[in-house]
Amino acid sequence: DVQLQASGGGLVQAGGSLRLSCVVSELSFDAIAIGWFRQAPGKEREAVSCLSIYDGSTYFVEDVKGRFTISRDNHKNLVYLQMDNLKPEDTTVYYCAAVPHRTVLATVAQEYDHWGQGTQVTVSS
Repeated sequence: DVQLQASGGGLVQAGGSLRLSCVVSELSFDAIAIGWFRQAPGKEREAVSCLSIYDGSTYFVEDVKGRFTISRDNHKNLVYLQMDNLKPEDTTVYYCAAVPHRTVLATVAQEYDHWGQGTQVTVSS
């Protein structure tokens, strides 16, 4: 079974950077999709950035394009979300998720069946 553990959140000033890390217990599947999601209080969980290990395709929600990047380190079974030029509106809890045996990009929370615990990101103005 795939297990995930997210880390790297914290408090940063506007304009600063954070790198979230997600340890994925099994990245050697030929096809697996990894996603970073955010969920503000009272709102639905939303995809921030997703990665298809199968073909390398990526997705970014509009308001993080040009500021966030997603990458992986297969040797360490890690998926990163590099968050630059952070804004106060980026403040929320971020989650990593995975869906194995997936050959196409998954960008909706309901498509994912394995979730890590959340990590809080707080951006001060």
